Amino acid sequence: MMNYDYNTQRKRMALPEYGRNVQKMVDHIRTIKDRDERNRAAKTIIQIMGNLNPHLRDIGDFKHKLWDHLAIIADFELDIDSPYPVPEVSKLIEKPNQIPYMQGNIRFLHYGRIIAMMIEAATELEEGEEKEYLTTLIVNQMKKSYVTWNRSQVADEVIINDMKVLSKGKLKMTDGVRILEVRELLPQVRKKPQGKPHGKPQNKQYIKKKGFSRH
Repeated sequence: MMNYDYNTQRKRMALPEYGRNVQKMVDHIRTIKDRDERNRAAKTIIQIMGNLNPHLRDIGDFKHKLWDHLAIIADFELDIDSPYPVPEVSKLIEKPNQIPYMQGNIRFLHYGRIIAMMIEAATELEEGEEKEYLTTLIVNQMKKSYVTWNRSQVADEVIINDMKVLSKGKLKMTDGVRILEVRELLPQVRKKPQGKPHGKPQNKQYIKKKGFSRH
């Protein structure tokens, strides 16, 4: 009876992107007793790892990255003369810092927090073309977000009123602010062209001349 070697039964790889063969080579050099031979074998594996992952060459000091990966694959139990200090295990398992999210409720979810921030910035501008330009961007983005979120049409008065609410009455419509139509804000879906019959249509005179009959 044959014994099959399944991946699920093998040792879990720390960095699967290098493949099972690299893992086997690293496991093997851990058993080499001669230190000089072990160092030469490690350098050979580094070259192989670099060839398997050429995208690492775009990373600054990619050689350092490869030696770090070698230590990780060896489970930090490879005694060699590495040109770089072995990375600390504690830093690898350390949880990333939590990203601070802005607190507070959003009055209108379909507009998002970015719109609220834009409105806040616009209210601090002096009256003029720059403020009108930013207000135009805001109301049109609000209309686009509203239609996209709710999948329905919306009156411009609703958008204007929402903007007044979010700005606490500090941002108003002026003559230089124009709200676009929905068709101008959202890309139009092109209709697929209907299939045309292949070949040229046959007219009645051609059919009679050739002696063909419809019956």
